[in-house]
Amino acid sequence: MGLFSSRSKPKIKVETTKKDGFSGWIQCSGCFEMIHAKELQQNLNCCPKCNYHYRLSAQKRVDLLADANTFEEKFNNLAPKDVLNFVDTESYSERLLKAKEKTGRTEATIVGTCEIDGNPAALGILDFSFMGGSMGSVVGEQLVLLIEHAIENNLPLVLVAASGGARMQESVLSLMQMAKTSAALTKLHEKKLPYISVLTNPTTGGVIASFASLGDIIIAEPAALIAFAGPRVVEQTIGEKLPEGAQKSEFLLDRGMLDCIVKRSELKKKISFFIDFLTNNEKKSEEKVSKLKDFLKFSRQLDENKSKS
Repeated sequence: MGLFSSRSKPKIKVETTKKDGFSGWIQCSGCFEMIHAKELQQNLNCCPKCNYHYRLSAQKRVDLLADANTFEEKFNNLAPKDVLNFVDTESYSERLLKAKEKTGRTEATIVGTCEIDGNPAALGILDFSFMGGSMGSVVGEQLVLLIEHAIENNLPLVLVAASGGARMQESVLSLMQMAKTSAALTKLHEKKLPYISVLTNPTTGGVIASFASLGDIIIAEPAALIAFAGPRVVEQTIGEKLPEGAQKSEFLLDRGMLDCIVKRSELKKKISFFIDFLTNNEKKSEEKVSKLKDFLKFSRQLDENKSKS
């Protein structure tokens, strides 16, 4: 019998699935610590150790912001077409088909109406999983239809951006969506309806150069990349190294380009606060007037009782 017989070998039991239900480990892109995949999911896709914000799917964004069973999707009968017969490494038609199979959706947008902490609102969300959340003609049309619906129904507007910019496969057709969405937001502004823009990682290109930067209130998630062109492209263009943290949320907040940075766990509460503050002033004024009248009436009764005594 050899020195290392089968009896002397240590027996190692390998578990493919952990008893606690966690199926794997992930090294955090922020703090580089190891975290459980399920723990990350339970924490709204934010690292429980350093709060690094990973991307969230469009449907999970809806679940995060809209009150339960209040979201009603609209204008989802539109689908993009390859009108230019565009081909790079593959045809635009093939890219669209792959994106549909990957996401189960026909475009990078989910738009509709909902309630946010009881406040009625129009809600639009870009899905980065669909061709990088790029804005083509259908994305622009859906956003404009949502804005027009908000105007007709006197609703505040909330748009959540996660995008690589305008969709190059549609060339000038996608670029025109910048002007189209901006013009629609001008009409919303004329109606004195609030627009809250939420910028997530990443928000770049034609999206940040148009509707995403036109909010009455502009909120960003922590450490989100927000820029027209990415840092590598900018550095190659200007021939200089960008400052540490340039084009991130915190850098832009310090320079007045954002109103606030809000953690994902507090995002719904903050949006609800702004909607309530910007839309219910008339109702609040009436309540204050009513309370003031009651106070004055009570004061007069006290004076009358004092005079009688």
